[in-house]
Amino acid sequence: MIASDTRESWTQFLEFVKSRCSATAFNNWFSHIHVIEATAEEIVLEIPNIFVQEYLLTNYKKDLRAFLPVNAYGELAIRFVIAAQTKKGPTHHAPTAQHQTHQNYNHQNPNHQSHGTHPEVKLNPNYRFESFIEGSTNQFVKSAAMSVAQRPGQSFNPLFIHGGVGLGKTHILHSIGHYVREYHKLNVQCITTEAFINDLVDCLRNKSVDKMKKYYRSDIDVFLVDDIQFLQNRLNFEEELAYTFEALKNKGAQIVITSDKPPSLLKLSERTIGKMEGGLVAHMGVPELETRVAILKQKAEQKGLHIPQEVAFFIAEHIYNNVRQLEGAINRLSAHSRLMNHNVTEELVTKTLCEMLQQAPREKITVEQILKSVASVFQVRVSDLRGSNRTKDIALPRQVAMYLAKEMINESLIMLGVSFGKTHSTILHACKCIEKKVATDENLRRQIGMVRRNIQA
Repeated sequence: MIASDTRESWTQFLEFVKSRCSATAFNNWFSHIHVIEATAEEIVLEIPNIFVQEYLLTNYKKDLRAFLPVNAYGELAIRFVIAAQTKKGPTHHAPTAQHQTHQNYNHQNPNHQSHGTHPEVKLNPNYRFESFIEGSTNQFVKSAAMSVAQRPGQSFNPLFIHGGVGLGKTHILHSIGHYVREYHKLNVQCITTEAFINDLVDCLRNKSVDKMKKYYRSDIDVFLVDDIQFLQNRLNFEEELAYTFEALKNKGAQIVITSDKPPSLLKLSERTIGKMEGGLVAHMGVPELETRVAILKQKAEQKGLHIPQEVAFFIAEHIYNNVRQLEGAINRLSAHSRLMNHNVTEELVTKTLCEMLQQAPREKITVEQILKSVASVFQVRVSDLRGSNRTKDIALPRQVAMYLAKEMINESLIMLGVSFGKTHSTILHACKCIEKKVATDENLRRQIGMVRRNIQA
């Protein structure tokens, strides 16, 4: 293999990957990799951060070996160079030993407080971008979160993520925290709304509110707030947090907020809701069947537990609203399997997880039901929604139908595309369009709510 062949092989590898992953995944992980040098013996790749290297070697090592040079021991002959390292020197290297020691100290010392009387930044070491299972219902959220992490304060500010309990909002929040702390060396505060309220109460009692205001409004570069719904009906605390958001945004700090519902459905002041809707509002949906299976398999591997594919599908079909329940199911199966020395079978699952599986899966919602409900609310014909008419009064409800189908039906984008007679990329485009529109269009939000209620009635 000569040098030009090595470069060509890298191009062929990219074409191979592009045909096997989504456009979003390709853009996130591959589009910013550049060949610096290529010889018959080695290829040098410039990457934006260490996550890309880990992702490549974790997911594509076997494929890379088929395309690129290997050494005498059969190992990949790839050298990675972090882009910032070549441009700005050592301050942008992967985390140094000194920095990693600081991280471990925080995790191992629960009583350590980094900021005097203020809550310590406790990021879950397992909650990182590379351990987050991506599926069609959370792809947009992950992409938005990665954009914010890579360019804090410059892309979407604030980023507001909403979705049901146990779907991965906190995982994404902590992933942002890890990334900006390690690669931008920024001051991160990740806190639940309850903890913020408790901090304010303590400071009022200790007469140190001014110090608290200085810390939250001046010292923080990235403010991550979990479960903002607990701010409802707490007017004084809401006002304090609203002033904090305003001060941080004015100085260019990044704000990321999570909630179990969109801003418009929170019982907060119009002013606070307006600030939250001023950035990007992203919905995290219930993972579809294939993603739930992938999550199960990942959690099982972490526990050293083997789950046959058909059993994984059986569990995923019966536990469908909550990723945490999937993790709990794996923990229970792992303990039972080891204590009783049993293999994981469908029979064992039924016995061990009986409380979790006792409710039969919800009656399947069909595309036809969604089309009928959309047609009724938007005053159009079902035949028009299935047709190719692109006028606005037909195109918008058609996109709403696709958006709701992706949210309410546990099928892949390809299968949904078949149901609509469209490609999977058309479904994805429609969903992104509606995501953006509902962030600012109150009337559209009400119409979509009516459609949902009609379907679930």
